[in-house]
Amino acid sequence: MSTQKETQQKAGTVEENALRLDTEKAEQIVDALNTDLADAYVLYHQLHKHHWNVEGAEFLEIHRFLQEVYEDVEDAADELAERLQALGGVPHASMTTLAENATVEAEDEDVYDVRTSLENDLEMMGDMIESYRQHIELADGLGDYSTGEMLREQLETIEEHAHHIEHYLEDDTLVLESATS
Repeated sequence: MSTQKETQQKAGTVEENALRLDTEKAEQIVDALNTDLADAYVLYHQLHKHHWNVEGAEFLEIHRFLQEVYEDVEDAADELAERLQALGGVPHASMTTLAENATVEAEDEDVYDVRTSLENDLEMMGDMIESYRQHIELADGLGDYSTGEMLREQLETIEEHAHHIEHYLEDDTLVLESATS
């Protein structure tokens, strides 16, 4: 661990930014983005867990799909952190802070069947979709159209993944009914 003692910026603060967005407005957006960042990391870890534990007839396709999704979520988290830093804020970074600030609830440590796992992922994505829509409205209302646009692009990706999970959860399957009893 570093022996450096000088703090450059305290967590939870927002400084003036080169983007010329008023600090009071930036504070509101930074809070929203830190919530999205915390939610993204909870989703990321849950998706990764499901990627590791998926099994069954559709294993390989779902395994690959979940990897694609958690990689997209990780990319989104990075983009969120960089944006809120550009707005003069400090991105949540510690596991404790991320867990405390997430609005979505992580699944426990147990391993569940694929259907239950995907249902839990879909539920979390749905909560995040609703939050993103509110945060887009907030950013646009405060005149931060760039953040609104970034969130729209991320929302589109989350919605697409949620739609795909919805298809995985349909009744049609390669698995025989006798294999699920």
